Amino acid sequence: MKPLPTAQRSAEAAKAEEFDQLKRRIHNKLVDKLDLNRVGELQGDVLRREIRLVVEHLCDTEETFLNRSERERLIEEVLDETFGLGPLELLLKDHTISDILINGPKNIYVERRGKLEKTPVEFRDNGHLLQIIDRIVSKVGRRVDEVCPMVDARLPDGSRVNAIIPPLALDGAAVSIRRFGTHPLKLEDLLNFKAFTPEMVMLLEGAIKARLNMIISGGTGSGKTTLLNTLSSFIPNDQRLVTIEDAAELQLQQDHVVRLETRPPNIEGKGAISATDLVKNALRMRPERIIIGECRGPETLDMLQAMNTGHDGSLTTLHANTPRDALARLETMIMMSGFELPIKAMRQQISSAVNLIIQASRLQGGIRRVTHITEVVGMEQDTIVMQDIYRYNQQGIDETGRARGHFEATGVRPTCMSKLESAGVRLPASAFKQRVMLPD
Repeated sequence: MKPLPTAQRSAEAAKAEEFDQLKRRIHNKLVDKLDLNRVGELQGDVLRREIRLVVEHLCDTEETFLNRSERERLIEEVLDETFGLGPLELLLKDHTISDILINGPKNIYVERRGKLEKTPVEFRDNGHLLQIIDRIVSKVGRRVDEVCPMVDARLPDGSRVNAIIPPLALDGAAVSIRRFGTHPLKLEDLLNFKAFTPEMVMLLEGAIKARLNMIISGGTGSGKTTLLNTLSSFIPNDQRLVTIEDAAELQLQQDHVVRLETRPPNIEGKGAISATDLVKNALRMRPERIIIGECRGPETLDMLQAMNTGHDGSLTTLHANTPRDALARLETMIMMSGFELPIKAMRQQISSAVNLIIQASRLQGGIRRVTHITEVVGMEQDTIVMQDIYRYNQQGIDETGRARGHFEATGVRPTCMSKLESAGVRLPASAFKQRVMLPD
């Protein structure tokens, strides 16, 4: 593809600048013209239709030479600026995008099918970007300013948002948006994507119904939250669930769900409510299962104690690269609680609380796989004993740069089978026979 001549590039840049100035002019006129009392009486689509008529009239009053498609684009962008998230609306409407990464007002990247690409979308300046960030975080009762320059928030569709602004971000505000979408991935979707095999699903479904405690571990972007949402679909609809998150993004389908969210400190540095506080409070709410979006600190000890004291079937996620690393991470987070427990007592607490560890990984090329389903068997002296039931064996990469390999059953029959059978779950012996199950 040949680069455009300098004169043509200059003409296109001038046209884009003229379009942007026109958009700002119409937006300012719209703000002056709006009757706020009238706007407060209307809602949703009705309000947007009414304002659209006003914008169309304002476009007619401008002496411009826009064709039909440019005029329609101008109207949509003014409406997005007024009601939505400005330039981000175009990206949020694209369901093929899984991540939106903003590095300052002029550099916006997206991830599609595991590949990062730069987009032509831009903000006017850093002030415009800060205005959109403030619009996002204020909707969930949070704030971002020089006193508190980092924030976690969420969009109405459940997508996770992290923002960090100057002076911490040197080249303008940086925003990361992890998309979850209004229609979360279901079990059939993950099977079609070969994230795991039907045999693995049978074991996980049985483990949920038998109320085994499970930890989903993995790196950033490995699909932990998606997997947690999927597994939660196996929980019976008549059970009371309490979820605890920093930014509420779980999308559970059950009727009886109580959603709790942590709260950052106010401008005076007071009033913070941590995950530890919420876990302690959740124990007084008669939950049948507690689901923590992610264990990352002192709340881990309270979570393990809850698993050990009648709240069987609880679920959580944490960051770790292997099942063995997940146990080491649990030990580290227990130490963060301030209690000086002996190593053996700490490991006994973990081994008696956790039944299964599900390891999710993001492999080369952006594909996601459940690479281990590992059972915590118990203790031998000071060591926690584990055994892999299923695992994914990567053998290389294909011609497109994506990881390739196969799932395999290790031939180990889980020791928790007696618990599954007591709960009425019957799994065929062939499900655990040592073999290669599903090649990529």
